[in-house]
Amino acid sequence: MTDSTESPDGYSASAEVGAIRQRRSRAERSWLALKKAPLSAWFGMIVVAGYVFVALFAPWLAPYGEADIFITPFAPWDETHRFGTDQIGRDILTRLIYGARNTMGIALVTTLLSFIIGGGLGLVAAINRSWLDQFLSRAVDVLMAIPSLIFALVLLSIFKPSVVSLILIIAVLDSTRVFRLTRAVAINVAVMDYVEVARLRGEKLGWVMKNEILPNIMPPLVAEFGLRFSFVFLTIAALSFLGVGIQPPTADWGSMVRDNASLIQFAQYDLKAGITPLLPAAAIGLLTVAVNFVVDWFLHKTSGLRDEQ
Repeated sequence: MTDSTESPDGYSASAEVGAIRQRRSRAERSWLALKKAPLSAWFGMIVVAGYVFVALFAPWLAPYGEADIFITPFAPWDETHRFGTDQIGRDILTRLIYGARNTMGIALVTTLLSFIIGGGLGLVAAINRSWLDQFLSRAVDVLMAIPSLIFALVLLSIFKPSVVSLILIIAVLDSTRVFRLTRAVAINVAVMDYVEVARLRGEKLGWVMKNEILPNIMPPLVAEFGLRFSFVFLTIAALSFLGVGIQPPTADWGSMVRDNASLIQFAQYDLKAGITPLLPAAAIGLLTVAVNFVVDWFLHKTSGLRDEQ
């Protein structure tokens, strides 16, 4: 008499095969979605991937060191210095490459921290509809009433400008926007039956947030992350242009625009020299447009809308 019961090894093997098929199916659906993406989304993804590549491999791509100083300031474009040098003789191309790593890296860390602060507090406020929700909401209203750039300038003038203070100040100020969005979308999910069932059976607040609410509000949060990254990126560049952001000798695109702005007046004599301060400005603008293209496509995909045939 044969035993028709499958062994535990058989169960584990079939479960592994099912998991592999499920992952393959998700990968195929993702690839089909990418193939149907519009040209603007593909342009944005290619540009963002290029920026990330430059940021990761900056030490190998840059022809010189980030803070290397040469004899000739404002040197013209030539074989030695492809885009010339700045006011103290640093290679422009090198600082453009390192600027991608510094500006994008700091903006990414700041955006992540703002989402941890604002997203976490927004979820707590949406679930715990008591005095805590009112306190957090009113505190956020007060912070949002003050223009964030002016507030950041005041705080950075009080505290010593550094990378740590820059990240903390911008993250706290930007977390107010994340809090408002997270609370707004989480409130609609927090009143659902499955959330109430989880709370009634004794699940802790963290478990409910992680397993019941957060997965259902991820699409708008992911889209907001892309937009917040763009705003933080522009804020850091603006603060560096004003002299209170990323401090020298660290390369930053905002400070590069400020340091080389005087070259624009020489455009009538040397067009390449006049273009030099526009290079970091163009790098900032191109990345912002690319990120917005990707975010717009992602919002369209997650909204349930379909292109008209």
